[in-house]
Amino acid sequence: MTEINYNTDRYDKRDLSHLEDNLGDVLFYEKSIRRVGNCWYFMIKKGIDKYLIIAADINSEEPKEFEGKKININSSSILKCELTSKNANALRSVFDYTNPVLIGKINSFGFGDRLGNAGPAHLRSVRDTGYKPVLAQQSIRELNRTNRTAREVMNAASWAVFQEGHKDGFGADADHLKTTDDIDRMVKAGFTMFTIDPGDYVVNEVKTMNLEKLKKRFLYLPWTQLKCDPIGLLKRYSGKKIVLNNDTNLNPDDYQVLQGMVKYGRVILHTKMMADYLEYRYPNHPAELELSVDETDSPTTPFEHFLIVSELNRLGVELVSLAPRFCGDFEKGIDFKGDLDQFRSEYKQHLAIAERFGGYKLSIHSGSDKFSVYEVIGSINSGAVHVKTAGTSYLEALRTIAEAEPALFREILAFSVNRFNEDKKTYHISANPDRISSLYKLKDRQLRELMDDNDARQVLHVAYGSVLSANLPEAATFKERLMKSLEEHEDLYEKNLSAHFNRHFEPFN
Repeated sequence: MTEINYNTDRYDKRDLSHLEDNLGDVLFYEKSIRRVGNCWYFMIKKGIDKYLIIAADINSEEPKEFEGKKININSSSILKCELTSKNANALRSVFDYTNPVLIGKINSFGFGDRLGNAGPAHLRSVRDTGYKPVLAQQSIRELNRTNRTAREVMNAASWAVFQEGHKDGFGADADHLKTTDDIDRMVKAGFTMFTIDPGDYVVNEVKTMNLEKLKKRFLYLPWTQLKCDPIGLLKRYSGKKIVLNNDTNLNPDDYQVLQGMVKYGRVILHTKMMADYLEYRYPNHPAELELSVDETDSPTTPFEHFLIVSELNRLGVELVSLAPRFCGDFEKGIDFKGDLDQFRSEYKQHLAIAERFGGYKLSIHSGSDKFSVYEVIGSINSGAVHVKTAGTSYLEALRTIAEAEPALFREILAFSVNRFNEDKKTYHISANPDRISSLYKLKDRQLRELMDDNDARQVLHVAYGSVLSANLPEAATFKERLMKSLEEHEDLYEKNLSAHFNRHFEPFN
């Protein structure tokens, strides 16, 4: 492969000055500029559209993998490429750093980008924080609600990485996977982190079962597939003192073991099945596993956490991270509601369990805007953490619209209020749209303040799918107008995103 000049310090603006003069009124993204052989590669913005430019010496051929419009300028041959899927594939074949990598058991931060245009600001905000970015983070549910494909999500991440000249690696999280079909879909798009969601197999009713009913359900678990027997499992845990560290011991009794296995036994089995499918169906695909048990009715107790991971460990399943259902409420788009002292105490226990089994990360789902939780984790300053955010970037896009195009913001908010009762059904939230100040009483300059109101944030958050999918006649033009406005006000949008995520990182330090 031809040597690539990855060092932007070696770029002399005089090398491309003749192109600047002839391409017209364009913005050069200078961090993107790279030279491969006889070709310069870089990104520009002309109007509201972005392009990849490949500039070759006049007697040299442009790489054939890319498609675009050919332009001859003086001694250079220019290929002006739209940011298509074919060109994204070609980009990843030329520049390795635009492909996702395995992040491993180190601090990381997930940036869900439902619009596909927040990646550059995400990269700027995570720079120098010590956290590895996970840029391509999208769940099957989010893909379906926004009418996006997994490949589109990956492409947006690759273009952002190239634009920003980010060569330190990024992750790609196929979030909340429930079936092997989900795995197929995300592997084909190149994702490398696979978050297994076995929520359909959690038995939440255990909290109301008496001992007799628990025993009956326990005996009917699929023990052959679990590769053990009920008596052996009880002996393995019940009455045993489990020493995790100097501060944390677990002392489960029969009732706790029965309750834990009835609640999570089929979760363990489903996770094993999904892990095996990924390993044997795609043996050469780089993959790391996260397990998510956060969407349950009751918190994951420390012993339940220990039981899940201990049994997965016995079955040969290694996790890079695990998302328990923590105490308190992790509602979408607002800060934590609950007892922070209790969270601190239980987080330390969960952390001790993670360290016992190889130091995997504790994953904070619905992690957007949980500033008080970040402060607790930052003050503990131990172990590794992964934070997942998604809706908060969409809300910062709406903050930008509130400032730059208030009429459009009013339309989206009014629509979201009308959709609230329908769209809130899959969320655990406490918003009351009646508490939002009347749209007609607010002046344009006051609309931005709504983005700091918990009710408004949640009402806008849960309606994102209805706003972006264009499936409803009254929302048919929202996404197109929203994207156009964000491109026209790119500097303001990135300023809002950067300021918001700086608030996320500061408490950890």
